[in-house]
Amino acid sequence: MAELKGIRGVYIGHAHDNEIITGVTVILCPGGFSAGIDIRGSATSTRQIDSLSTNHLISKIHAVCLSGGSAYGLGAGSGVMKFLKDKRYGFGMKELPVPIVPTGVIFDLAIGKREICDYETLGHEACIDAMDGRRIAEGSVGAGMGATVGKFFGIEYAMKGGMGISKRSLNDGLYVYAIAVVNCFGDVVDPDTKRIIAGARKTKSGKRFANTYRLYLRGKKRAIPPFSHTNTTLGAIITNAKLDKQQATLVSRMAQAAVVKTISPAHTIYDGDMIFTIASGEIETDPHIVGVLGEEALKAAILRAINKAASIGNIPSVRSL
Repeated sequence: MAELKGIRGVYIGHAHDNEIITGVTVILCPGGFSAGIDIRGSATSTRQIDSLSTNHLISKIHAVCLSGGSAYGLGAGSGVMKFLKDKRYGFGMKELPVPIVPTGVIFDLAIGKREICDYETLGHEACIDAMDGRRIAEGSVGAGMGATVGKFFGIEYAMKGGMGISKRSLNDGLYVYAIAVVNCFGDVVDPDTKRIIAGARKTKSGKRFANTYRLYLRGKKRAIPPFSHTNTTLGAIITNAKLDKQQATLVSRMAQAAVVKTISPAHTIYDGDMIFTIASGEIETDPHIVGVLGEEALKAAILRAINKAASIGNIPSVRSL
């Protein structure tokens, strides 16, 4: 099983389509974990996010599904639900349990074959992958398969995004992991050096960055191309800390700082950024500690997503440049 070291009962898997260039990443917590979310930007597409509200009856979730495909990708949640239902995990009746699977998607329809993928099947396959025990893959895999970054001038000037994972831990046994699916409108920046590592390029075949933030500082107006809302960065903080819904939501809110420090500009009208937090409840700690560790882990996961991505078609990766 692809279980996270230090956190019992969490499994991560991927599935993707190499022709349509899209995919699904699933975080299984079939025993039921506390969870929260923080959402920024104006282009979100979600399913069953209401279950993460502090006003909602449900106190535990059984998986988080991250998918490509824009609204079509929300169907991946059904595949995850079927997998969990068949294993008898979920809320309510033992004979017919109802798994709680909050789902968020990115828009990746602009770079692959113009067909709609069977996301329900991909969601189910990602669950099988999560349980097979292989090392958790990064880069152009799962929900990061069709991810791109730096789209001020459109997809032709963009670079490849992807999926990354990173970990922080303390000597008291606290573990905090972060997963990032990076598909942002803005550029990706090293938070230490402030140097752009991937983003909108000045020419279609060039290596020089246009610097989206500075373009806006100079008053440059964007000529909106087709598929202008082709963005969204998805993140998940996974911890063995004991957190209730309100505390998990706080951790997600704090971890959004990682997006601000690594993506420039962040949380635009073209993005639907959201950060989930999933907590197993084993370690008593201050939720602010989890939030700070989550921010650090998410910054690293965002950079790993970019640095491990592979070029697709005419969209170059950091490695290819």
